[in-house]
Amino acid sequence: MQRISLINIAHQQISESLKSGDIAIDATLGNGHDAWYLKHLVGPTGLVFGFDIQLAAITATQSNNADATGLTLIHASHALMAENIPVQHHGNIKAIMFNLGYLPGGDKSIITQTESTLCALNAAIALLGAEGIMTIMAYPGHAGGDLETTQIEHWCEQLDNSKFSYQILYSTVTSATAPRLFILRKTHLITDVTQ
Repeated sequence: MQRISLINIAHQQISESLKSGDIAIDATLGNGHDAWYLKHLVGPTGLVFGFDIQLAAITATQSNNADATGLTLIHASHALMAENIPVQHHGNIKAIMFNLGYLPGGDKSIITQTESTLCALNAAIALLGAEGIMTIMAYPGHAGGDLETTQIEHWCEQLDNSKFSYQILYSTVTSATAPRLFILRKTHLITDVTQ
């Protein structure tokens, strides 16, 4: 079976929802590729907030592009997302990207932790606006990644399906160690005004 790029799929799905002037979050900066992709989509009138606990990730993101207009880099855990996003943007975020695991080219002993990731996911769904999208790249093939991925899947299963829908895509075959992409969408709720 041909290997597919889950990152490319995540970007393609995000590009269908995110437009100029929107607000987005890169919950795990890494080397900043997702942050700059989001920035490209929201344009000069949009905003992107990026989080990472490693200063090396903040530095890498800054060095990968010169124009940081509309990009706010926050040296903090993604679990503290709600506290670091201005209140006026709560419920108005159009896209949130997570790319879990460790910093590529960095210290592989520093990984995303299941507990903080679940806190971040709960914060993220509250920040997400109607018809918003969230992508979560998970890697069960490394120490700590198995539990994190299993818990994310369980977390998705517990979501209110009247408010959220999700799907899981695998890079190759459906196996325990295959990287996977969770794509979550917040549905647009129509309230009945006749009641």
